[in-house]
Amino acid sequence: MPTHTMRAIRLHEHGGPEVLRQDEVPVPEPGPGEVLVRVHAVGVNPPDWYLRDGMSDLPPETRPSFALPVTPGTDLSGVVEAVAPDVDGFSVGDEVFGLLRFPSFDGSTYAEYVAAPASDLALKPAGIDHVHAAGAPMAGLTAWQFLIELGHDHPSPFQAAKHHPVPLGDGVKVLVNGAAGGVGHFAVQLAKWKGAHVIAVASGAHEAFLRDLGADEFIDYTKGRPEELVRDVDLVLDAVGGPHSSRFLRTLKRGGSQFPVFFGQFDEEETAKLGVTVTGTQVRSNGAQLAELGRLLDAGTVRVAIDSTFALADARAAHERAARGHIQGKIVLTVAQ
Repeated sequence: MPTHTMRAIRLHEHGGPEVLRQDEVPVPEPGPGEVLVRVHAVGVNPPDWYLRDGMSDLPPETRPSFALPVTPGTDLSGVVEAVAPDVDGFSVGDEVFGLLRFPSFDGSTYAEYVAAPASDLALKPAGIDHVHAAGAPMAGLTAWQFLIELGHDHPSPFQAAKHHPVPLGDGVKVLVNGAAGGVGHFAVQLAKWKGAHVIAVASGAHEAFLRDLGADEFIDYTKGRPEELVRDVDLVLDAVGGPHSSRFLRTLKRGGSQFPVFFGQFDEEETAKLGVTVTGTQVRSNGAQLAELGRLLDAGTVRVAIDSTFALADARAAHERAARGHIQGKIVLTVAQ
């Protein structure tokens, strides 16, 4: 069993990477429906720096409430240390991975131990290590819930209508913008797994990487504008988003759809005139879906690319790496055992 205290990275104030501080805090106790996980690795995701800077980039109505000090983090891979009496399906010693309590910001995975809802976890694929497993949950489930199966009925804070994935298969043309990043590189692989023709958009440095993941076509956005080069796409998954996301509408055929992972600015009259749909969702924790993704990871059908790793104590350096952009795959924190 663990000692009574542990190391955790916490925020006592909002700001840049420099506000990430290592503290000594009590080891949590698992409550009903939870297991205690000894953390081996932690995936670094955009919500971690949203939390760090005080959610300044999110619309006020979508900002969850939280109090300082707070431990960031949602993704983990580790080993079960204790199990609440009402939990079935996990035992002490099991290797697990998961996206915890999202879309709340109560995951608290930047730590040596975490009390995790059992429903948010899946058994770690035996064929991959903890670092690669920790890189999968949020990015992989985002791509899964956008492209394969939503898997929940919770309304999105970004739209009134329920999101419906587009059926993928032979003859379906999918463009992925931001294809080299966390969500993007999963989207490329899942679309290929379903038989789609995939066009990957990223900077030229990522071309070999993305073709190796199965991209059929590659566009270097530093040399050409996708909206001027591509037509008759069935689906655009834009993992970059922002105010310029609407330019991809021009690549779609009538009846096509654009899925902005980070909602951009769209004109309803323009989309109606083009005969296209813009729809998105908010990823949610889902252990059952993660288990399905885990089977693909175990088989090597889908893989996690690791951009870089940092020790837990070097979380500041990990956030500084994220801020520099042009990430290939995932940034992961490792926790010494």
